[in-house]
Amino acid sequence: MKTQKKILLTLDEFLSSPLSNENYEYLDGELFPKMSPKRSHSRVTGHLFMLLEDWNQNKGEIGIEWAIRLKRNGKDWCPIPDLLYVSFEKLGDIVLEDDACPIPPELVIEIISPDQAFNDLTEKAEAYLKAGVDRVWIIDTQIKKITIFYPHATSQTKQSDDSLRDDLLPNLILTPQQIFQKAGLI
Repeated sequence: MKTQKKILLTLDEFLSSPLSNENYEYLDGELFPKMSPKRSHSRVTGHLFMLLEDWNQNKGEIGIEWAIRLKRNGKDWCPIPDLLYVSFEKLGDIVLEDDACPIPPELVIEIISPDQAFNDLTEKAEAYLKAGVDRVWIIDTQIKKITIFYPHATSQTKQSDDSLRDDLLPNLILTPQQIFQKAGLI
């Protein structure tokens, strides 16, 4: 009996293939399907995007499900966060193409889908930080909390009217309650 050989792709092959337009994340040649968002997830993504855009005012790029070129344990990794923010200051003179984000952004936001566990996303948050992302927010729409991960500090969980202020995101005045209210979840 013949065994089927697994076909591995380089990151560039993946990004130039039609598969990159589907909902797959990439790690070291292999493709992993991304969870399909449900209503609460979708509403938080959309409304948080609008809140961030109001704050952004040409400070940088905010992307919804914009893939990022990173390394995870020394291997090519192309995750697709629910939202990301990368400043023009950090981008410098990099010309953005219709491609994966070429550098680690300041902020990555992952929203827990019904079939995901907080611990799985915690692991992913740590990988983002090791890859050079400055902040990771994990949003739990069920318990209405946002956990913020930092590269050199303990994570913090915010709820209700706790401030999400951060020197990395100057003048962003936002609370979990605002996000969940805007999304119609409370």
